[in-house]
Amino acid sequence: MRKQEVRTGGEAGQGHSAGSPAEQVKALVDLLAGKGGQGPQAPQPTDRTPECPLRSHGNDLRIQRHREALLNRTGGGPELGSASPRLTSLLLVEGLTDLQLREHDFTQVEATRGGWCSTRTITLDRLFLPLSRVSIPPRISITIGVAGVGKTTLVRNFVHLWARGQVGKDFSLVLPLTFRDLNTHDKLSADRLVRSVFPHAGETGLASAALTKVLLVLDGLDECKTPLDFSNTVACTDPKKEIQVDHLITNIIRGNLFPSVSVWVTSRPSAAGQIPGGLVDRMTEIRGFNEEEIKMCLEQMFPEDQVLSGWVLSQVQADRALYLMCAVPAFCRLAGLALGHLCRNRRVPQDTELWPPRTLCELYSWYFRMALGREGQEKGKASPRIEQLAYSGRKMVGTLGRLAFHGLVRKKYVFYEPDLKVFGMDLALLQTALCSCFLQREETLASSAAYCFTHLSLQEFVAAAYYYSASKRAIFDLFTEGGMSWPRLGFLTHFKGAAQRAMQAEDGQLDVFLRFLSGFLSPRVNELLAGFLLTQGEHQGYRAQVAELLQGYLRRDVAVCARAVNVLHCLHELRHTELTRSVEDAMASGGLAGLTSPPHRAALAYLLQVSDVCVQEANLPLCLSEGVLQSLLPQLLYCRSLRLDTNQFQDPVMELLGSVLSGKDCRIQRISLAENQISNKGAKALARSLLVNRSLTTLDLRSNSIGPQGAKALADALKINRTLASLSLQSNRIRDDGARSMAEALATNRTLSVLHLQKNTIGPVGTQWMADALKQNRSLKALMFSSNSIGDGGAKALAEALRVNQGLKSLDLQSNSISDPGVAALMGALCANQTLLSLNLRENSISPEGAQDLARALCTNSTLKSLDLTANLLHDQGAQAIAAAVRENRALTSLHLQWNFIQAGAAKALGQALQLNTSLTSLDLQENAIGDEGASAVASALKVNTALTALYLQVASIGALGAQALGEALAVNRTLEILDLRGNAIGVAGAKALASALKVNSSLRRLNLQENSLGMDGAICVATALSGNHGLQHINLQGNHIGESGARMISEAIKTNAPSCTVKM
Repeated sequence: MRKQEVRTGGEAGQGHSAGSPAEQVKALVDLLAGKGGQGPQAPQPTDRTPECPLRSHGNDLRIQRHREALLNRTGGGPELGSASPRLTSLLLVEGLTDLQLREHDFTQVEATRGGWCSTRTITLDRLFLPLSRVSIPPRISITIGVAGVGKTTLVRNFVHLWARGQVGKDFSLVLPLTFRDLNTHDKLSADRLVRSVFPHAGETGLASAALTKVLLVLDGLDECKTPLDFSNTVACTDPKKEIQVDHLITNIIRGNLFPSVSVWVTSRPSAAGQIPGGLVDRMTEIRGFNEEEIKMCLEQMFPEDQVLSGWVLSQVQADRALYLMCAVPAFCRLAGLALGHLCRNRRVPQDTELWPPRTLCELYSWYFRMALGREGQEKGKASPRIEQLAYSGRKMVGTLGRLAFHGLVRKKYVFYEPDLKVFGMDLALLQTALCSCFLQREETLASSAAYCFTHLSLQEFVAAAYYYSASKRAIFDLFTEGGMSWPRLGFLTHFKGAAQRAMQAEDGQLDVFLRFLSGFLSPRVNELLAGFLLTQGEHQGYRAQVAELLQGYLRRDVAVCARAVNVLHCLHELRHTELTRSVEDAMASGGLAGLTSPPHRAALAYLLQVSDVCVQEANLPLCLSEGVLQSLLPQLLYCRSLRLDTNQFQDPVMELLGSVLSGKDCRIQRISLAENQISNKGAKALARSLLVNRSLTTLDLRSNSIGPQGAKALADALKINRTLASLSLQSNRIRDDGARSMAEALATNRTLSVLHLQKNTIGPVGTQWMADALKQNRSLKALMFSSNSIGDGGAKALAEALRVNQGLKSLDLQSNSISDPGVAALMGALCANQTLLSLNLRENSISPEGAQDLARALCTNSTLKSLDLTANLLHDQGAQAIAAAVRENRALTSLHLQWNFIQAGAAKALGQALQLNTSLTSLDLQENAIGDEGASAVASALKVNTALTALYLQVASIGALGAQALGEALAVNRTLEILDLRGNAIGVAGAKALASALKVNSSLRRLNLQENSLGMDGAICVATALSGNHGLQHINLQGNHIGESGARMISEAIKTNAPSCTVKM
């Protein structure tokens, strides 16, 4: 950035009294054009940050007056000058996506599920500063956002804060302009442009200002009356030359005019594409509301009535499609107004005429009724006659609707008085309360009024209402604006014409218009607007034919495009939901594989956007062929989570998915491709996509056949990829070579935190490579290495790594042929390691000798939380050693000792340990023959232990005596929540003991008494005991020889005594 020369005090004083106003403006223009004060001897500018909001900038009264004028212009507002995160922190984006360039704003919000993908943000006070020490400030900045998201509010907020000296302190001057202002000129020079926004320039000598940096703000590029054409605009460097406004803006952005000036443009995304990406230095996006902000917005709309705001919020949340759109602040407020009016007019909650809206057209119909109500109140009548309101409504639609429709066709969203006269608008009509709910007036700098609809969707609604009404009597094509066309007779002919134009529009410009037009044929909308805009029952003659016509457009598409999905939105507006419901039912029942026609594919794509079931995860296993998947690709881009397991997908499908994951628009965060038929070629296709993808965090490829070569391709991608956090290659036969490749990736990768390598025939050599990588890697948190063949050699290698590694928190070594030497090495490392939280050594060959090493480690280690020793060879001797360690250990919370040949002796030792231990919350002793003696020992501990919450004693040879001991403990214990006694033989006596305990126990939540020979009597005892227990949530009584009739009786008894408890019989 070139810096302007700073004058000395004497020079400033001389300049202050010299020059005519014209010369002073010329001086400013010269400064903006970079022609003044740039000699080699020019000193560095001094800090010009204002010390207080209205203090003179560099003692220049002109700047002070300019700041005061801007403060008066921006005024106040609900969000102005506030600390709203939406207005103080913007999303940094890297250019426009295809979705933003080609689709309607509504489609953008719906396709992305109302979410914004960028995680990089920039605060408002740093918006025009360099991102790093080695970068330079941006000259051309663009902020994009869908209609109604708050771009103009953001600009006003920035200008307001700059005028108060709180942001943009590097700028000596901020010149805010809107394209609504610029549209009032046919031709304009840079000189006049400066005068229009900075009239104080000529009042005193401007040359003394010595401005260092200037920001020119151009708000609302999408409202420019002539699109910018950078390829055919003649260069202009003369600031006094009058040229077309679009040429002037083009030359400013190119730097032919004002090359030293920073330019900030705001625009809807589609219009922002007019500016070549090579000219843009920084692009930001203003995000919409999140869920909390939607709630806050509705609460602020009804501060005096929390019940009303709560009801409005519940109705918005009841329909996912409407709730998604509430991410747009303007839509959220419109929905709040309409629903608030509905609630206030409901005579009784069951009033069928006043059902809450479930479609876009129903919502806007309520908004229209609200506007009509205000019209009546303005005329001083509490209950104006329906005939009067109907006349006002029809008059408004007839005049304002024509303006809205033809403006929509021309992509014209701002209107001036000459436009209104062309369409026969009565200016007096604009002053009515009805019109003010749809059209807003704004003064421009040229002292002329500009009019625009409160939100783009209101223009589309009024345009659709006009078209609906006019098409019933029009002879020629309404889209031709009075020009000659083939005769078109009848509503259906005109509807077909509108539908064809909407389907052919590449930018989705008429998508929402067509939804509203379809919605006017809905029975509910007809009921809502009958007598106002519509004739009672007139929809019945057209509705079925329109539905058939719309569905006809679904039979043509090979790929399900946005236009096809919009047809489903139109059918929803029409309340013709049979097609969607059939696909939804098939998804729920698992019968989706049989629905493969183009209409069904389009319905599936629609449901992926709006279904509550699909919002968290699109679960599509066992139902997609390659052809169906290919047709859905454009819509799968925006699913956050995709589950495509067991679809027999082969490598060609991975090429398709790779193209999706490589797309700039891709929002997929999690994708599961488990149990398909993917080989190394498919893995390579996915790997290529990972080189550029920036959204995927989880990739599950378990149970495929990618082999060592596929693993290498993915590993090479991980060396570059910086977003993938979880990768599963379980059961892929990658062997030692594949493990080596993954190890090489781990040496440099810093984002992967979870890696699944189970069942891959990895031996000691591959394990050594992984261990060496762990010595360097600090990001991996969980390594699943079970069911390989690492043996003691691999265990020793991993032990060496654990001595050094301080990042790994979970290590799974289940079923790896590890015996005592390997365990000794691992336990030696555990004595030094301070980060590992979970260690799984299930199904190995650990003997009592290895248990001694485990015990010593547990006495020393203070971080391990979970230890799984299931299915080893501990016997009583080994378990007793571990029990002794549990007495001292204060970190372990979960201990699994299932199936370890443990008997009563070890159970006694564990019971004694539990009396002292205060950390263990879960103990698993199932499938160990501890008997009644062992159960009694554990029960004794439960009487004093206050930490244990889960106890698993399945198939532990426990009889009635053991159950009685446990019952006595439960009567006293206040912390145990889960007790599993499945597969024992406690009988009726044991059931009675436990039943007695349940009458007083309040902590137990789950009780499993499956297969315990309870019989009818025992089950009845337990069921009747629940009448006094209000804590139990789940009980299992299966396999107790109760019989079908007895099961029904007991089930009813439990429902009566404990309605919140779930019972399995």
